[in-house]
Amino acid sequence: MRIRIVDAFTDRPFAGNPAGVLLLDAFPDDDRLQRVALEVNHSETAFAHRLPAGGEADWALRWFTPATEVAMCGHATLATAHVLHTAGAHEGPVRFATRSGVLTATPREDGTITLDFPTAPLTPVQTPAGVAEALGAEPRTVLDTGPNIGDLLVEVADEQTVRGLAPDLGALAAHSERGVIATARAEDPARGYDYVSRCFFPNVGIDEDPVTGSAHTALAPFWSERLGRPDLTGLQASSRSGRVRTELRGERTLLSGHAVTVIDGELLV
Repeated sequence: MRIRIVDAFTDRPFAGNPAGVLLLDAFPDDDRLQRVALEVNHSETAFAHRLPAGGEADWALRWFTPATEVAMCGHATLATAHVLHTAGAHEGPVRFATRSGVLTATPREDGTITLDFPTAPLTPVQTPAGVAEALGAEPRTVLDTGPNIGDLLVEVADEQTVRGLAPDLGALAAHSERGVIATARAEDPARGYDYVSRCFFPNVGIDEDPVTGSAHTALAPFWSERLGRPDLTGLQASSRSGRVRTELRGERTLLSGHAVTVIDGELLV
């Protein structure tokens, strides 16, 4: 099987979020998919195979962390669409059949790819006991992000607080299905981004995700309401860093970014 490693939500190698991408004839058993994802050992590995013509989707797509299969992944979807287009396996918009419904990825003239994802339903909740201590910062606002995402979205005081977080991941794992998205307004929007975030997902084997497309389906409605604009840019302030352009369209959120293939090889076993 041919395997590629793609850095997503970045226009340069060794930044953004790396994902493994494998294009298959059909999905093998789940155990094999999980073992490959563990071997790749990036936050997600995407597996895709072509579907018969004439259906509602063009390719079937699944995503695995090193520990488990997940219901939605933005950066690995972007990476898969990038591989399909650069390898000549698909032209134009591509429709993926996934556990979160049909997701579309559309290449743009500027070299970016735009993903069409469902907007996360945000529900304000009381700050759970222990979250502030586990995160290492006092929450201003806490919201549940719904079943597709499975995170707590936590607004903190400012950008420097987000950048300085060093959470107790073991304690944080008790407070959500997947993990916690920490966010704050950008200190200086002139730098080209409107808000910052970091994502901690200990429950799916990811201490900190470098750039998380799915999290931006919650960040987009949260910040669009506060900033009064549907079109925003988020900076995920991990050590690798990456930017996600978001456009809120009611029940759908568009996520746009670049991708770069950094490894192209063969899985021998």
